[in-house]
Amino acid sequence: MALSWRFSALADRHRALGSKLEDWSGMGTAWTYAKDMSEEHVAVRTKAGLMDVSGLKKVHLVGPHAIAVLEYVTTRSMAKITPGRSVYACMLNDRGYFTEDCIVYRTGPNAWMLVHGSGSGHEEIAKQAAGRNCAVLFDDDLHDLSLQGPLAVDYLAQHVPGIRDLKYFHHMQTTLFGVPVMISRTGYTGERGYEIFVRGQDAPLVWDRIVEEGKGMGIIPCCFSVLDMLRVESYLLFYPYDNSQMYPFADQGPGDSLWELGLDFTVSPGKTGFRGAEEHIRLQGKERFRIFGMLIDADRPADAGDEVWADGRKVGVITCPCYSSLTRKSMAIARLDVDKAVHGTKLEVRGKALEAAASSHTLPFDDPEKKKRTAVG
Repeated sequence: MALSWRFSALADRHRALGSKLEDWSGMGTAWTYAKDMSEEHVAVRTKAGLMDVSGLKKVHLVGPHAIAVLEYVTTRSMAKITPGRSVYACMLNDRGYFTEDCIVYRTGPNAWMLVHGSGSGHEEIAKQAAGRNCAVLFDDDLHDLSLQGPLAVDYLAQHVPGIRDLKYFHHMQTTLFGVPVMISRTGYTGERGYEIFVRGQDAPLVWDRIVEEGKGMGIIPCCFSVLDMLRVESYLLFYPYDNSQMYPFADQGPGDSLWELGLDFTVSPGKTGFRGAEEHIRLQGKERFRIFGMLIDADRPADAGDEVWADGRKVGVITCPCYSSLTRKSMAIARLDVDKAVHGTKLEVRGKALEAAASSHTLPFDDPEKKKRTAVG
């Protein structure tokens, strides 16, 4: 954990569950626990799981120019986001390539919070805010506890009035167990879930109460890595693990277009003037690959980095694999040649530990109409 400079108030809880607290985004994170990860996957899909995703970076922007900063650095139209709502957005560089994704929360008329992963979001915001009436605060105290799964709302409804009425990508300022929190109807699992933003001093209380009280409902603590299983099923990308920063082209520098990643939907209709906008438009139709799904004829997962072949040549690479004990399917997210990113195309997986037949498959695998995460009531 030599690179870690941020610290979770829940570190002792994670160690007690068997975690060695590997570094992610500068914070010691519970990548694994001592128990079988498939148990945690089943819990999130059938009951609920509690995860500490505090390694996500939280940046507050306050002031009348905050909206202008966000309009430039993200692909979304911020004027449409009213207080109490949030939006998923991307950030591009001058070449029109993806550098970061984020969720932007509007917490007041001139107050916003941007939550991002291990990319350059904080630095880009600070650069654009310089000289403007916009204060930028990196909040290293705010923890993010993610309660995800079909029973998450039933548990929270015992403690938070109105939680059933909270819509997808909306958030509320409230209290939980007597401490101030912001609860957001968001997550990274494809399930109906909630992120609980809480002060570091209150995080152990909230974690302990949910773990203890939720035990009878089958709610269990889940490690960070179970998100890989869930995100494969739900078509949720993870920078830089699905990107050319991890799987570079032999003759080109890193960088992927939104068209290649399937994230072009994050550009608000008609929006121009954001960083990389002109290049983003120019790159349409020039895709070198596409992010796509794969079903693999195997009773175990492939490995990240396994090659994908067809017609006697390499046509892609697996970026994130998983095997579901619920569906008994071996699945993967892959970077495929454009002509192979067609549902049903016959493929082969060639890895050090696995060689198997496969076929391309549209994403997401689980809940393709996204009815679970958007459920009402």
